[in-house]
Amino acid sequence: GGAFRPASMCVMSTPTYLLVDGENIDATLGMSVLGRRPEPEERPRWDRVLSFCDDLSDASAGGQGDDTIALFFLNATSGHMPMGFVQALMAMEYRPLPLAGSGETEEKVVDVGIQRTLDALASRAESGHRAQVLLGSHDGDYIPQVERLLDAGAYVGVLCFREFLNAQLAGLVEYGLVIHDLEEDVDAFTSPLPRVRIIPLDEFDPLKFI
Repeated sequence: GGAFRPASMCVMSTPTYLLVDGENIDATLGMSVLGRRPEPEERPRWDRVLSFCDDLSDASAGGQGDDTIALFFLNATSGHMPMGFVQALMAMEYRPLPLAGSGETEEKVVDVGIQRTLDALASRAESGHRAQVLLGSHDGDYIPQVERLLDAGAYVGVLCFREFLNAQLAGLVEYGLVIHDLEEDVDAFTSPLPRVRIIPLDEFDPLKFI
């Protein structure tokens, strides 16, 4: 027979999944934050994003969290992939998912891919499998899937620029959604971004501005 394991050791691990809508993050950074195409050094440090998710995983598992399963969705309908970026993602232990549509319609292939993945995770959660799900996007297209995950008791967090998050998605905070700001909370950038946003007085640090 196998060795006896005390009940305290039979802990079900809670996997952490990160789903990144790369197009949405890049477009929001360029159009809404910077007002121009981001320079390479101005883009998120995806290694820092993954480290943040790993830390969340550890915190929820008492320091014994598994590595985050990081899926980075890309639109490859054109038939081409940014191979340098794909290889960099793989080196950081992301799994790039280049999706291609039929080309006959204006199908939002990344959105559909993420929606299907969130639905699959929700189905697992509904059957009793615990999970932490982190979504890198500002898009309201994922609201039904996020609601379903929250209803199933999953931890769901959104990684975004807080002021540009879809208002209806942000409203799910009252149902348990957690918002992690890419700059303030995740520390994904090497230099400050030119953002103007409402600062709660108890968080106002004048030393950041003088």
